[in-house]
Amino acid sequence: MEAKNGTSPVDVTVSIVNWNTRDFLRRCLESVLAQDDQISFEIHVVDNASADGSAEMVRSLFGDRVRLISMPRNVGFAAAQNESMRLASGRYVFLLNPDSVLGSTDVLRKMVEFMDANPDVGLLGPKVLNPDGSLQYSARRFPTMLAASFRHTLLGRLFPNNAFVRRYLMTDWPHDRIADVDWLSGSALLARVEMIRQIGMLDERFYMYLEDVDWCRRAHEAGWRVVYFPEVTVIHKIGGASDQNPVEMIKEHHRSMLRYFLKYNARSPRILLLPLVLLGLWLRTKARLRLLDQGKSRNH
Repeated sequence: MEAKNGTSPVDVTVSIVNWNTRDFLRRCLESVLAQDDQISFEIHVVDNASADGSAEMVRSLFGDRVRLISMPRNVGFAAAQNESMRLASGRYVFLLNPDSVLGSTDVLRKMVEFMDANPDVGLLGPKVLNPDGSLQYSARRFPTMLAASFRHTLLGRLFPNNAFVRRYLMTDWPHDRIADVDWLSGSALLARVEMIRQIGMLDERFYMYLEDVDWCRRAHEAGWRVVYFPEVTVIHKIGGASDQNPVEMIKEHHRSMLRYFLKYNARSPRILLLPLVLLGLWLRTKARLRLLDQGKSRNH
């Protein structure tokens, strides 16, 4: 966040962390550069030591239209985004996954206009769709230990319609209107620079996953609103990068879940549920790895 005197040269810094998603990244950048000229923006691509020619593609096709920040190793999502934020000149920072495309040419403009009109909003998230047009649950309630114990576990299979997971995913809510929510997915998330300066950047102890949940929680605690904004859409293909190393990503996801629960429950009576959470996370990891192995077997 280079500009600190209130005179930022651009409205939005679009910040994209990339790891071996060259073709997705190209389409993502094209969709950002197609945004209308009523909003000024800069684009940062933080490349986490990709081996697929991503950095070379950015230099070749996008030149000085994109600021390429090359990391010497894969430092994870949070640390890479923070590196971009330190260099950002925008009044807002838009975290965007490389396996995403903006759904229209006015996404940035409409989001900025809403934020400008609502100065108490720290974080704003668009409606996120799967490539087939179905809804991604990008706005959710904060995860609970019970929800973690039932989501993608044996308990969840035994009780597939349990209230804990339904409440966490907000499946009881239509996702078609502007609303204050607990947290928003970091796959497409607009952040106010003033909020970042107050609460800090992403917690780098979360190498991958849950850093967005933690950021939204800290925003709430500091008095900022976190708002779901379905007036614009982003199309996101889940797993564009993580599917390249699914075993490690599954493990990292569950490590982050454990870190999150320890961070916010270590001094709470809810910590007594930790053994149940550990059991649920272990069962969930085993179940997801088993499904992965079954998928590999069918493809051979």
